[in-house]
Amino acid sequence: MTTTTPPLRVGLIGAGGNTKLRHIPGFRATGEAELVSVCNRSAESSQRVADEFAIPRVETDPAALIAAPDLDAICIGTWPYMHRELTVAALEAGKHVLCEARMAMDASEARVMVAAAEARPELVAQLVPAPFDLKSWRTIRRLLADGSLGDIREVHVTLLNGNALDPGAPLHWRDRRDLSGMNVMQFGIMLEVVSRWLGPTRSVIAQGATFVGRRNDPVSGAATAIEVPDSLGVFAELERGGRVSYRLGTVLHGAPPEANGVSIYGSAGTLHWRLGDTMAFAPLGQEGAPLEPDVGTAGEWRVEQDFVDSIRRGAPVELTSFEDGLHYMRVTEAVFRSRSEGQGVRLSEV
Repeated sequence: MTTTTPPLRVGLIGAGGNTKLRHIPGFRATGEAELVSVCNRSAESSQRVADEFAIPRVETDPAALIAAPDLDAICIGTWPYMHRELTVAALEAGKHVLCEARMAMDASEARVMVAAAEARPELVAQLVPAPFDLKSWRTIRRLLADGSLGDIREVHVTLLNGNALDPGAPLHWRDRRDLSGMNVMQFGIMLEVVSRWLGPTRSVIAQGATFVGRRNDPVSGAATAIEVPDSLGVFAELERGGRVSYRLGTVLHGAPPEANGVSIYGSAGTLHWRLGDTMAFAPLGQEGAPLEPDVGTAGEWRVEQDFVDSIRRGAPVELTSFEDGLHYMRVTEAVFRSRSEGQGVRLSEV
């Protein structure tokens, strides 16, 4: 360890792709954290992760891991259906929490999580942030704050691909309402990015469709009906003024990947941000040109270090707080209600 301070002792609940790719290496890279135990969906998969990453203890019951007296923090890497239960239990047990996105199944669950965090202000409660804009978000906020973009008129959000085009592909957890709740495709990730830049949403009107309506469950082999849309359109009004249109689809052959991103059209200029975290800016009346992040502002993935810094040094949680997560879950639920009821929904109603 890099200091004489005892390591932050971390337990992992859920050890899928992001946990193995990001969180385990990220915690070890801090030099201040020790991975003590892991609990995955089965004893066998838990043991595989423990063996692969030299984690000393395997638990078969999340409650036992949370109750362990030798843990300081819990990293929750499960699908959304378990986030509320595990987060509340961990906070009540006196453990800091890093919870994977999407925050919860719906806004009601998110509110319960926020209340649990507020009841234990001495503990850190953090959500894993959308990682798409880590280099650019501070620069985009600066363009908004200094008037370079002017008043926001329209924002166009596009995320189109053919990732789910094959009807023979197995059922994914994102296809299952019982696991993903009201979340749809990557809408929540793009919403989090837009909210980070432009602030809260006031109202939405949405429509969705499910073109591939059945897939085979890889566990049971049974054909399973899908309720979650694979095509979604949302018109949203921002509290600051301006309109946002979201277009998402995963069953679109030949969708141009270079179109995926966010365009902000203001009264003084236009910003085009593209997946890959690149930007181009055009002041009013001028041609667009590539824009690099402001000097010293380009971030990178440091979620686990941020979590440790908040615990050890009192750094405020910025990416992403439970309060910000509650907002994007309120918008997510508003979109669900709008497309279910066929009418606009104001955030004040959610």
